Amino acid sequence: MKFKLFIAILVLLGVQSVTAQETVVDSVKQKAIDKEQVEQRLKNDKAALKEQERIEKQRKDKEKDFKNAEKETKKIQKEQSRMESAQKAVRRQQDKLSKARKELDKMQTKFIKARAKGKLSPVDIEKTNVAIGKQQLKIKEIEEDSEKAEKKLKKLL
Repeated sequence: MKFKLFIAILVLLGVQSVTAQETVVDSVKQKAIDKEQVEQRLKNDKAALKEQERIEKQRKDKEKDFKNAEKETKKIQKEQSRMESAQKAVRRQQDKLSKARKELDKMQTKFIKARAKGKLSPVDIEKTNVAIGKQQLKIKEIEEDSEKAEKKLKKLL
């Protein structure tokens, strides 16, 4: 009986040592697997971070391109506005010049008719000559303004 008990104890100790070794081996394997998982997770996190940074950079580049396009559009619109303004100024000056010349022609025609009829006194003749002279000066000023407006328009073109 003692012998059986002794053998049972030996068998029990043998089984215990075998299972104990398996537990140690399992824990070493588990640590290795955990380490691999942690390393894989770190690699995945780094890759995800790089991808996120790349996407953020692309977004910033697109925003920058969009802002540059907006600035360029505003610049073009401003240039167009200046050109339209210069064209209007040229047209306005030409219209003024045309009206002033018509007025001068009317004044001269009226003067010639009145002088031909002999209805004008020397004072009236002088007044009319002064008015015609003023109109001619006005025309010259308008011509100068018109030239300035045309120069400005050419400068913008």
